[in-house]
Formats: sequence, structure tokens, C-alpha cells
Amino acid sequence: MKMLKTKTLLLAFLLIGLYSNAQIEKAPPRAEGEGPWSQLIIRGVTVIDGTLSPPIGPVDIVVENNRIVSVEVVGFPGMDINPNRRPQLKPGGKELNAEGMYLLPGFVDTHAHIGGVPQGTPAEYVYKLWMGHGITTICDPGSGNGIDWVLDQKEKSNKNEITAPRIQAYTWFGSNLNGERGRGDITTPEAAREWVRANAKKGADGIKFGGGLPEVMTAALDENKKLGLRSKTHHAQLYVGRWNVLNSARAGLTSMEHWYGLPEAMFEDRTVQDYSLDYNYQNEQDRFGEAGQLWKQAAKPFSKKWNEVMDELISLDFSLSPTMVIYEANRDLQRARRAEWHEEYTLPSLWEFYAPSRQSHGSYWHYWGTEQEIDWKENYKLWMTFLNEYKNRGGRVTIGTDAGFIYQLYGFAYPRELELMREAGFHPLEVIKAATLNGAEALGLDDEIGTIKVGKLADFVITEENPLENFKSLYGTGAIQLQEDNTIERVGGVKYTIKDGIVYDAKKLLEDVKAIVEKAKSASNYEIVQPGMKP
Repeated sequence: MKMLKTKTLLLAFLLIGLYSNAQIEKAPPRAEGEGPWSQLIIRGVTVIDGTLSPPIGPVDIVVENNRIVSVEVVGFPGMDINPNRRPQLKPGGKELNAEGMYLLPGFVDTHAHIGGVPQGTPAEYVYKLWMGHGITTICDPGSGNGIDWVLDQKEKSNKNEITAPRIQAYTWFGSNLNGERGRGDITTPEAAREWVRANAKKGADGIKFGGGLPEVMTAALDENKKLGLRSKTHHAQLYVGRWNVLNSARAGLTSMEHWYGLPEAMFEDRTVQDYSLDYNYQNEQDRFGEAGQLWKQAAKPFSKKWNEVMDELISLDFSLSPTMVIYEANRDLQRARRAEWHEEYTLPSLWEFYAPSRQSHGSYWHYWGTEQEIDWKENYKLWMTFLNEYKNRGGRVTIGTDAGFIYQLYGFAYPRELELMREAGFHPLEVIKAATLNGAEALGLDDEIGTIKVGKLADFVITEENPLENFKSLYGTGAIQLQEDNTIERVGGVKYTIKDGIVYDAKKLLEDVKAIVEKAKSASNYEIVQPGMKP
């Protein structure tokens, strides 16, 4: 395979994306999926409903006009179903035989960027990776392609004119709402309130903050809350010494992204991270490398300070979207870089974006080594302890991925985040609740999606393998299973993704992605090789 000779193309993408109004290609008109029908009956499936209820089946689920109208237990495992117990199909209706399969609410990704010019990832590519993994709702934190662009895609998705999850559009605080880039920081409370009102008028669902002056954050969050919109914050180190997670939650923030600002809220013997004296935030190996030393600088698990911070956040109905998967390369770079799906599913431009660079965000592998990975492994242990106990005390933890950076691929990052929640101590049913109901609640959509309940929208994931037994079965590449005759098979992958009552063949969507990648490779005479190695 031949690698692109230089990073010229990538840097052009990056500069276009950061400094102009360039946007990625929008999704084409929908050509995939069957339906919707006036009636859809899913027959004989085992239901995992997102509420912590154990699986139950066989069940028939009846959908009419995109609403669940009936969830009927129709028999017992291992026995023939009495047809007289089953809901009747109406003229013009559709039956989907799902006997032996498992049905869950559609997955929610609470932190999902819709590609971008720097990565060279068109919307169709990103959407099909998500839908191919059962993700039926996403929140785009920041609307990096411009709020008008994202709102256009949201509307088309709502009308099912494109093959895409339903979209929540959050605007990056301070961005120019006319679609132009480069607006400076907002520095007064009055300007903050004015921007928040304009953002709501624009039609955004919420705001993504990166931190800011305390008086500006207070005013913006107060105004946003008055307008009934939701909010997220990546508490950037540039501001966190003055404004941490507790400050945001008290001011009305509804969700914290990643974990920045949380250890700082639990400092006991310091007021600032123990930065190296030659640290430079613009050097991303400094930024991410030393972030791996941060949790051990905070209060110890279950100490008085640690408990106080946790309990106050829970009392404020505060959501955590940890996105553990996006940092996993920090504790095992080789694993993330050589994941088996990269070969067939990662676009050449995205692979190039991942590679070490001083300019591409999240491509900070200047000389990543054993010491950094050990720090991050310890970081994860402390972080996971907080997340698991937060859940145990009734706090809301959601599934978000932030894919498209740091060797994490759209769609494929989602089951890995489920696995990391399991590693943190969540029961598999608690993981599914985080992926469904918790995500819906965090986005204010739980009246419509998130559980299998009469009256809710027909968003479902159907699998042939029991995901509770092995979350690896949810990867688009499936899981390896040894058969009774000593042969090896790939099993799993999502069978059907159903959104708004439209049935999508999830594996066919991923085949479309393969074709997009192969076409891009052929056009550029490109193949994946290791950085610094000759092809």
C-alpha cells in the first residue's frame, strides 16, 4: 500500500475547516430502509427494554404510525407460540420475524460530531457507520460544520429524507450564528445573554461550552436555562482554575463532557494541576500526557471531599458523558491504532488525520511511551471508580463517543464505550440503560425514545446475539466464536436498525461504508501503513 506522500492535503483540510466556511458533503437522499408501514409487527423477539428490567420473550411488538401501540408477551422460551395469542396483522401491515433475536431501544450517542473537513469524512459515511451500529439518536456538541448545516441535516433526518440518526444540534458558545467562523471570545454578561437568545432563536437544541470567564459562564447558563435549552461543557484547562464542574452545575449546566474540571473540583492540597514548568497547552502531547496524571492529584475515592462533590452533582440532576473510549489510545496506543476495522472502514483522509502531527487535534503522538500509558491506566481506574459510584447513588451516566479523533472510528467506538462501562463496574443492564434511557433523559427526549414503552417512537436495535453476554457482538465486524465442530465463525453485528418505523439492514449499511472507503483508496492510490515505516 502507498501512503500519501505528505500531509499537505490534510493540512489543507485542517486550515479550511478552522478558518473558513468550508463544510463536509451532506448526506444524499435516502435510498435505504424499508417502510414505514401503517403497521409493523416484530414477532417473537426477546426484549431488553432499557429500564434495568431483565430480558423477556418471546414478545410481539406492534407499531402503528411510528408509535409503539402494543408490547405483548406471546409465549414461553422453548415452546411453540399459540397463534391465537398474537396481535393480528392489519391490511397493508408488515411482519418482521425476529424469533430468537434480541430487541433494545435505539442507541443514543450523547457526544457525536458529524465528521468534518479536517478528517475528510462526508456525512453519508458517518451516518451509515452510526446507523450500522444501532445508533438512532446523536447529539452533535458544537455543530462544527455550522449550525445552519446541522439544522438542515436534522430536519431532513426528522423527515427521513436521508439515512441518518435523529440529530440534536448544540452550538459552540461564541460561534458566529451566521455561519462564519472566527468570532472572538464573549467577554461580558450582556453579550453572553444576547448570544444565548440568538442561538435559541436560530433553532439550536442547546449549547456546548469550553469554559470561560466566571461572569460570562454564569450569565450564559442562566439565560440558557430560562429558555429551556440544555448545555454541555468541555472544561478546558485554560479556564478550569477559575471555573470547574461544580461551578457549572450550580449555574445550571445539564451535562459534563469527558472529565476535565471534575478532579479539579476535588482538589484538597492544591488549587491547580501540577503542570510541568515547560508545559504548553498548545503542545497536545503536554496537554494529554499530563492530563493522565490529574485524577491522582484529586481527593481519594470515598473521602469526605470526593463524596461531597459527587453528592452535590447528583442533587443537581447533573449528567456525566464520560467518553472514555476517545482517550483509550492513551493507555494502549497500539491497540487503538491497529483495531481490525481500520483496514476496511477508515477513510484514507481520516487515517492520515489520526497520524502524529503538531497541528491535527488529537494527533499528539510526538513520542508516546510506557510512562504515559501507565499514568493513563491509573487515571482510568480512579475515573471509573467515580463513574460507577455515581451510578450507584442514582446519578445519570450516558454513552458518548467523540469519535473521529485519536484512532476512534464512528460507530465502532460505541460498543467499545459499552465495554469500558462494563469494566468500570456497571452491570450489562446498567450499561444498556446508560446507552438508551439515560441518554434520552440527558437530551430531554425521554418522552419519545429511550425505552420500549407504549406511546414511544419506533426506534429499535435488533441483534441475533445476546448483547448482555458479550458487548463485542455489537461491533460491525462481529465477534469470533468457536463452533461445536471446531470451526471459527464471525457472529453478531447489529441485524436491523429501526428508526421511525423504517427497517434498515445494518450490515448492508456497513457494506456501503466499505464501498465508500474502497473508492477513496482507489482514487488516492492509498493504503494504511504505520507512521515512520516505508510501505
